[in-house]
Amino acid sequence: NSLYTYSPTPVQGSILPGTSHQGGYSHDAVVYALQKCGIHHIDTAKRYGCESLLQKAIKDSGVKREDLWITTKLWHSDYGYENTKKACLESCRRLGVEYLGLCRSIGVSNFLISHLEQLEEDCVVIPHVNQVEYHPFQRPQELVDYCRSKNIVFEGYCPLAKGEALTHPTIIQLAKKYGRTPAQICIRWSIQNGVVTIPKSTRAERIQENCKVFDFNLREEDMEFLNAMNVNRKGFLSPLKRDNDQTLL
Repeated sequence: NSLYTYSPTPVQGSILPGTSHQGGYSHDAVVYALQKCGIHHIDTAKRYGCESLLQKAIKDSGVKREDLWITTKLWHSDYGYENTKKACLESCRRLGVEYLGLCRSIGVSNFLISHLEQLEEDCVVIPHVNQVEYHPFQRPQELVDYCRSKNIVFEGYCPLAKGEALTHPTIIQLAKKYGRTPAQICIRWSIQNGVVTIPKSTRAERIQENCKVFDFNLREEDMEFLNAMNVNRKGFLSPLKRDNDQTLL
């Protein structure tokens, strides 16, 4: 996917550390993810209020800017050509970087098919990424398929369903079967479905746990069983509410 970009978009079936306005921010956790886990994709937003904090974490990690993929997001008050340019530059200043997707890559968040179709009619640029809630209880496969048909990378946030998936009997049973944790089962399931996955944690041991998902595979019947758990349950922002749409950079 190289539409209007000079750098590769996130690879389907990869993971990246997320930051958010919920659950707090941990400087040490971000540095650990960058230094020890080899994760070089950071997901944040102006709304989360931690862009300035990430500047120090990026600097302390020692990872070069050209080796990082940084995603941030605009809010509604930033819409419009001039406002968008200003907001992008302000995010760059807070993050201490010279560029983001600025705008090497442009994406959206919480967009349904109807929103993407309208966007295609109104705009020249097709978004590179659509970031949507994705976990065993919320698997919008029709939207995933549509994004892939348009070469839009599908990113899934909230892969553990705000922790609800960690206590589900079926997921616990699969974790025992594979000798893994429930979190690893959920993340591995998401990755095997070809989704760029965004787990979030402020604890180093959890970050390390989340990264250890590339040395095993879930069997086809277990993937199908997890796929069938979908009940369209959203724990975060609902893409059905346009007030929650955001623009990714």
